Amino acid sequence: MELRILKYSSFALVLSLLWSCTKEVQIDIPGYKEQLVVDGRIETGQPAIVLLSKSANVYSSTNFESYLNSFVDDAVVVLSDGTQTDTLTKICTDDLPPGLEQVAEGIFGIPAEILVNLHLCAYVSMNMLGEVGKTYTLQIAHEGKQYSASSKIQTPVALDSTYWKPEGNFTDRGFSWAMLSDPSSTADAYLWEVKYLQDFQFSKTFNPYFNDKFFNGLTFELAYENPMSFQDTTQNNPYRGYFKQGDTIVVKLSKLGMKEYNYFEKKYNQIYSGGSPFAVPTNIPTNLVGGALGIWVAYSPYFDTIICN
Repeated sequence: MELRILKYSSFALVLSLLWSCTKEVQIDIPGYKEQLVVDGRIETGQPAIVLLSKSANVYSSTNFESYLNSFVDDAVVVLSDGTQTDTLTKICTDDLPPGLEQVAEGIFGIPAEILVNLHLCAYVSMNMLGEVGKTYTLQIAHEGKQYSASSKIQTPVALDSTYWKPEGNFTDRGFSWAMLSDPSSTADAYLWEVKYLQDFQFSKTFNPYFNDKFFNGLTFELAYENPMSFQDTTQNNPYRGYFKQGDTIVVKLSKLGMKEYNYFEKKYNQIYSGGSPFAVPTNIPTNLVGGALGIWVAYSPYFDTIICN
């Protein structure tokens, strides 16, 4: 009997200790605040292109109409290279100058025949092209607020060689390959893109951004799949991701700053997590000052052509 009472007393003591350690935690989740979203870029030999939109409430409905309504067309956007200044021109899809249909299609990801019936606007530099070594500062005025960001077009890094070779059990299908000697004097980040010779726009591969954290100053071999093949519904599944023998492709290796790379690295991690409950929540960084989201990025590309033989 005494042993039983002792057991019950010990159990009650444990329960009381557990109960005394509980604490009610209240978390105040901040309400939604609309912010300007910037998607801007400039590269060597090309004009700056800037898209502006407004952030959306995660709990609001998502549809094509809300996507269209999110674009901003009443801002003033100014670009400076430290010497010259250019106020970017607003160009809208329902009033496109002849010859820009394919450019607009690539920017917005919507077929040109649909774009001409929509009012989507981009801000384009008409008097300034990107030059290696220059730092480009973007300034945006919208609804009484000012935003700014700077990005430098760095010295491009050339590929040592590019080539194609069959993969696995295939004799006529393979990836695009390259040898890259990374400079040891700087921390470098890159973007890999590719297109068929006859295409107008480049396509990004899976996980297209990478840095030299693990190969700084080394020469190494890299390979990428064919991203265009995943859009081709006529191809058989076993061939998805491969270039076929006889293809002629253009590869584009662009160098960008580390701050800009950090934005894309975090962004793609969120995209690839696909809403997984096991993914680590991440705040995507930005180089914009003033409270806007997004990125302003300068690229310095290197091009090469691969004949798949």
